[in-house]
Amino acid sequence: MPVQWTISKPHQLVIAVARDELRLADVEEYLDGVTVADALPYRKIFDTTAARMMLSDADMMVLGARIRAYQKMSKLGPLAIVAVTERAYQQARLFEVLAEGDRPVKIFRELHLAREWLDGFDSGS
Repeated sequence: MPVQWTISKPHQLVIAVARDELRLADVEEYLDGVTVADALPYRKIFDTTAARMMLSDADMMVLGARIRAYQKMSKLGPLAIVAVTERAYQQARLFEVLAEGDRPVKIFRELHLAREWLDGFDSGS
């Protein structure tokens, strides 16, 4: 499974770690899991450090549209993306633009900085 995630309801926090080849279906499966768990408003970290990004620009457009649709259904919590390779960073930037909405999104090169930033938000904000 290329994306593994844990959802902490008490901390209202989702931590997702992508490994191996990350494809559109993998991200969609993760999003389905977060949605079913009613965790869209939670703070989230999506760590791509150990992943090879296999997402096309068209895939990124699909994800952006999906996130914009979620924003019509529910408030979305802040998102910290960890992207250490240049390709992952560029795709994270594209996602940030395509999924533009009313929630903080920030891209980091280091996990601990992402967590520090995310911890600055109250649970459920």
